[in-house]
Amino acid sequence: MGNPGIFDLATVLADAQRKESLTDWGAGEFERPLSVLLADYADADLNVVGTHILRSGILHSLRMRLRAQEWVRRHPEILDERIAAPVVVVGMMRSGTTLLQRLLAADPRFNCAYGWEVVEVAPRLDYQFAGIDPRIAISEAREAKTRELAPDLFAIHPMYAREAEEEIVFLADAFLSHVPESGAHLPAYRSWLDEQDFTPAYDYLHRMLQFLQWQKRQRNPEGTCSSQRWVLKSPAHLGYLDLLRAQFADLHIVHMHRDPRTTIASGASLNATLHAMHADTVDLNRVGAQWLQRMGWTNDRAMAIRDGWSLETGGDADRVTDIAFDDAVADPIGQVSRVYQAVGLTLTVEAEGAMVRWLDERPREAARPAYGLENYGLRPEQVDDRFALYNKRFRSDAQK
Repeated sequence: MGNPGIFDLATVLADAQRKESLTDWGAGEFERPLSVLLADYADADLNVVGTHILRSGILHSLRMRLRAQEWVRRHPEILDERIAAPVVVVGMMRSGTTLLQRLLAADPRFNCAYGWEVVEVAPRLDYQFAGIDPRIAISEAREAKTRELAPDLFAIHPMYAREAEEEIVFLADAFLSHVPESGAHLPAYRSWLDEQDFTPAYDYLHRMLQFLQWQKRQRNPEGTCSSQRWVLKSPAHLGYLDLLRAQFADLHIVHMHRDPRTTIASGASLNATLHAMHADTVDLNRVGAQWLQRMGWTNDRAMAIRDGWSLETGGDADRVTDIAFDDAVADPIGQVSRVYQAVGLTLTVEAEGAMVRWLDERPREAARPAYGLENYGLRPEQVDDRFALYNKRFRSDAQK
């Protein structure tokens, strides 16, 4: 049990630098959170495959950091890019965040991060931004491999190369995120995170969005990408709305809502699938308890932050649009139109047509593995109790 040498900080850093032939990590603190994460990975009960997957993921994050920094060194104007008035979709997993993000991204007036851009944010240093970007093929191959080797994971959390994707990867690349705890039992890192300031992670997210916007400009120099609003999405942002606002003062939040009985079971199912990829034994009850605790913690923070915003202005309707999952499914265009009204944009005929086409042509997801709260040692009443304030505030259909 344990892999101390494989997860040695100095060795991992040196391996990334050797693979990229680069040494400049750029601005921003990341070594301390990485050291805490690596120490917990070293003590974790991982199998050989899990050790390889997780260490490879860390190396990839570090290589992207090195490569992105070299692009910034060569093109310092990257840091002059302004990410203006993004629309950020948040909510617990399986609450409709992907649906809303991809509907908005169908409007060409919005920028988004595509799956292939998220997988490899920094192109190779000899890339000339001409022709078809080779990262698309790399990402499509990865998508196909995940479908083949991890069908349960792809069914629960599909990631498509050519669809708008969430930017949680950039938080994970800063090693201040809740991504690692979703795939392994990391009690020390998990506890340590709760007391940390995530500002370095959101600084890094902002810098990667600047980098992506600059890249879009290089691919389309006659376009308007620098003046377009971004549509962002990640359930991970829910507990850090204050840090999002600190980075993007003119943002607008779309907060999606669904019965926590469903969202908690779905999140636990994803986490259990990830744990099973990395370890030979998985305590499903522990996975369920940890996910219930994390989502309760996250929602408490979100509500407290929103309460603070309301005290500033007498309400946060100018900054947040609340949308129920059932309403989004029943009338997606109608709910999107509420967002456009809130941010002062016209939902044009062209944009609506693009959204309708996306609804007709979007990837059809495979059936998800069967799961329920009971699979993870949880009871419906337990979930209702933990989310009683959330349900009272946001859900008119809450269990009585």
